[in-house]
Amino acid sequence: MSDSLLFDPDCRVCPRLATFLDQVKADFPDYHARPVPPFGATDPSLLVVGLAPGMHGANATGRPFTGDHAGILLYETLYEYGFSTAPESLSRDDGLELIGCRITNAVKCLPPQNKPVGAEINACNSYLTNELCDLYEGAVVLALGSIAHNAVIKALGLRQKTYPFGHNQLHEFDNGLRLLDSYHCSRYNTQTRRLTTEMFQAVFAHARELIDAC
Repeated sequence: MSDSLLFDPDCRVCPRLATFLDQVKADFPDYHARPVPPFGATDPSLLVVGLAPGMHGANATGRPFTGDHAGILLYETLYEYGFSTAPESLSRDDGLELIGCRITNAVKCLPPQNKPVGAEINACNSYLTNELCDLYEGAVVLALGSIAHNAVIKALGLRQKTYPFGHNQLHEFDNGLRLLDSYHCSRYNTQTRRLTTEMFQAVFAHARELIDAC
């Protein structure tokens, strides 16, 4: 599938987000401050779906979950389960590669206060739909948080009530894709221990088991 159907680096469809990114770029000239592209394998067995870029993370570096607290646990766990060549993502040019894995976000642009509104999530959903359509039968989609989960369900044209979010909950679809849920690896969730390292690792162990069984 054409990259243009998966991501538009010049997208300005959402006025609030476009205006906000213009201001962020003015305040932080060295920041990426544009839509953040997916990162990783072109034909992944695992697609990790986050919420949106963080202000001083992906929005600054231009790579999902790179430069922020949430990325620390994510990349350590990806490495632990054989999905990454290194346990730490430092920058876009650090040489790290994902193995059979791609990371994307439900919303490709940094939202004010890290909170996209429904219209912005919906506007970006077509990119996620195309990414899901590009996956092969048997691939695992790992949603980080309920908003990412709901975005995946919407992108697949399914009913939210039929597939409720639940940590380490597996949902299997008629098209052969499997959706696995996890609490988001945000600073808040890890510091409050809503999500522990062991809980997060259990999700990736589940994903690895599903992929290796195919």
